[in-house]
Amino acid sequence: MAHALPIDLLGPLKQALGETTATRRTQGARPASVPEAATSSARWAAGGAVARTTGRVFLTMDGSDFVCSASALRSANRDVVVTAGHCVKNGSGAWAENWTFVPGYDVGRKPYGTFLARRMFVAGPWSRIGDDNYDVAMVAVAPSGGRHLTDRVGGQGIGFNVRRGQRTFGFGFPADPPYDGEHLVYCAGGAHDDPHALTQDQGVRCDLTAGSSGGPWLSAFDASTGQGTVTSVSSFKYSDDHGTMYGPYFGDTIKELFDSAQRA
Repeated sequence: MAHALPIDLLGPLKQALGETTATRRTQGARPASVPEAATSSARWAAGGAVARTTGRVFLTMDGSDFVCSASALRSANRDVVVTAGHCVKNGSGAWAENWTFVPGYDVGRKPYGTFLARRMFVAGPWSRIGDDNYDVAMVAVAPSGGRHLTDRVGGQGIGFNVRRGQRTFGFGFPADPPYDGEHLVYCAGGAHDDPHALTQDQGVRCDLTAGSSGGPWLSAFDASTGQGTVTSVSSFKYSDDHGTMYGPYFGDTIKELFDSAQRA
């Protein structure tokens, strides 16, 4: 298994703007109940806070346009967004430009406006060598329409050094088929350690595709309110297992990253 290579889930913008009917199979009325295990992702139709706080990210990296996913967090400055490191900086390479967060995105609609990055933060090991253990970014966004981000949409909590192996809900805007990036999609299940032992990341069985990078992983999630605690973000899949999503563990380094962003 050690031959497997990690592949990230950054989505080229052209993929997100292509097929518009790909998610038809997941559309429908609000589910009677939200399954605790949903390895085959489904459109999130239950509303609540997560539908407002999760959004799409549009960015330019090395001259190409990409899409990612991200989440608004409760923070001191009311302006912090969490996403994947590779949605902000290409490892030791270029920083993203034109970075724009659209909370509550749905089929092109931007009900809460758009929020532009004013300061971006990544961990040292990601910036130096692209270490997947630290594929996390915090972005302090500028107010939009004179209002702070979480004054508009609310925010999720964030947890550090939490117990591993918890039941987790992962959210994002996958853009590769069978999805088109136009709806919030989720999967859910128990987190487990990386079987390749190449990272300290945890994995969840989940078929989200490119464009879902940076989407929040929520533990202690209440489906009736859409509130939970962000304990990771979607980062990568291994080349020999496209059915498992991996996300970095939020330890002390990620807490420092968050603290820097909320002071910005």
